[in-house]
Amino acid sequence: MKAILYSIGSILLIAMSLTAANGIYDFTMNNIDGKATPLKSMEGKVVLFVNVASKCGYTPQYTGLESLYQKYKSKGLVLVGVPANNFGAQEPGSDTEIKEFCSRKYSVTFPIMSKVSVKGDDITPLYKYLTAAKGGDVKWNFTKFLVGKDGKAIARFEPAVAPESPELTAAIEKALQ
Repeated sequence: MKAILYSIGSILLIAMSLTAANGIYDFTMNNIDGKATPLKSMEGKVVLFVNVASKCGYTPQYTGLESLYQKYKSKGLVLVGVPANNFGAQEPGSDTEIKEFCSRKYSVTFPIMSKVSVKGDDITPLYKYLTAAKGGDVKWNFTKFLVGKDGKAIARFEPAVAPESPELTAAIEKALQ
């Protein structure tokens, strides 16, 4: 009987660890300089992930994203740009070129990660989690995923939703409470 209870307990612990592994804190990404960045470092923060591209019609959203970051970073928001070249080859540059572009053209100060794939067979694990949690495959550049302080995806906003939009800012403000 004791062995059966031990086995059941072990199975429950394994099952609980598998379901606990569905937040962002289990992932590590490289930043734009190639340094490993455990997302656990963002624990307790509200995080907005945006797949970005330098040659997209939505690229001017960098201005609004930077404003959003400046407005809410002291309240606990981390905004993370995730360059991806999945749509129309609109992010063809190297990490060095992307960093230079973001800094020079848009004065970006929020964290930018190394270029990854956000769709397809080579999808980065973070985006595999985000898309499974909220709405399926990313359809275009500048899709925004909002993650709560607990590391779980809570909302998704399609590219046409501007960073300054009332629906996005309201969701951020609610998550920051």
